[in-house]
Formats: sequence, C-alpha cells, structure tokens
Amino acid sequence: MPPTDPAHSTAVIELRQYTLRPGRRDELIELFDREFVETQEEAGMSVLGQFRDLDDPDRFVWLRGFPDMAARRRALTAFYDGPVWAEHGPQANATMLDSDDVLLLRPLSDENGFALSPSERPRIGAPAPDRFVSATVWSFPPGRSDGVALIRDGLLPVLNTTGPAPLAALTTETAHNTFPRLPIRAGENVAAILTSYPDESACRRHLADVLAHPLALDEILPGIEREQTTAPRTLRLAPTGRSVLS
Repeated sequence: MPPTDPAHSTAVIELRQYTLRPGRRDELIELFDREFVETQEEAGMSVLGQFRDLDDPDRFVWLRGFPDMAARRRALTAFYDGPVWAEHGPQANATMLDSDDVLLLRPLSDENGFALSPSERPRIGAPAPDRFVSATVWSFPPGRSDGVALIRDGLLPVLNTTGPAPLAALTTETAHNTFPRLPIRAGENVAAILTSYPDESACRRHLADVLAHPLALDEILPGIEREQTTAPRTLRLAPTGRSVLS
C-alpha cells in the first residue's frame, strides 16, 4: 500500500526515546533512515521525525503515527513480523541498551496534530537540516485533567502569539496498548508540545517572551506548576537528514 498521509493519520502517536550503546547513534540513524522509513510507512504507519538528543550523545528520539489503535496493531504486526525487520532488526537492536521509554499520545485537539506529508521527506543521504526542535513534556496526576486543560487553553494561545506555532500539542492516549510486544509507559498523564526553530537562540527568545507575558507569568504557568507532579522535561533535538519534522 502507498505511504499514509500523516496529515490525516496521526490520531495516535508514539514518542520513542532510545538509550544506545556508547558511540553507536550514528550507526542506528544511518540504518534507520535507509531501511526503516518507507518500509514502516508501507506497513500502514507514518514516520514523523527522527532526532539526535543534544543533551545525550547516546540517545535517539523519534516519533511515528497511526490512524487509530486498531491500525497501530495491524501496522506494527505487519512490520515486526515482516522481512525488513527480520533482516535488519538484529543490527538495530544491537545498538540499543533500552527502547522501552515510549509515550503513547494523541493530539490535544483536531487542530493540534501534525500536518505533514511523506512527499516532504528528504532523500536518503540528505544532510541534517540546520534546525532546532524543542519537545517539552509535562506530567500530571493520573485521572486529573486540569493541568492538560491549562496547557491547551492557556499556554498554547500564548505560545502562538509570542512565537512560531508549535508543530503539535499532544496528550496521553489512554487506550490499552494494542501491541504489547512493544512496551509503553503505562499510567502516564502528560502533555507534550513540540516546536521548531531556526536555532536554539530563537527558542530561548521565544521562552523569554512567554515568561514576560503577563497572563502566562501571573496565572498560566503558576497554575501548571501547581498541577504538575514533577518539573517539565524539555528535549533539545536536532533532526536527522530524513526527518520530516524539522
């Protein structure tokens, strides 16, 4: 089947963070970008973005999307039981120490998902773009919606008026894991915002503008802080050469 269109098929998103064996990240990225992009999309999923974690030379971060949980099960079964993973999976696994840090997410609303197309993907061997992507994840108590609502109704509008619109705003998908062969972080209640910038200094300027915004400073950020269970974590990411997200 042809690659799915991520703009219409990312109701379910995995944010995957892999801890790799020392010095083997570039090996995995070269293998991934050559063998695991089109082949996963042919199985029915959307490969959204691949990144180097700028704070950890042995961490690889990537996202993929699915139309729904049933489609996720079918696509993952087709890929991981298929010939490409049988041939190249052992080499990929040999680079990894841990691949179980996975958040299962969905868009905060219909307007907050990814709007991308496989036609935008660079060719194999393309140089990495000179872009900086920030991914911030907030954690809230299970079953509580107030923190996520503050992100959606308070922080997102401020982000949109003070800088570039986020690539996506996501929250936890609470459905049962339909493919238990690949574990996910269970019991989570998170919100995640991904934003792209020309460079990290542009990201810092945007953050400063948010912190100077009266509504954010006096109401929104204190409200989020009261609701969160731990300080938010921001991933500083550099897209790989074939990442659609950049």
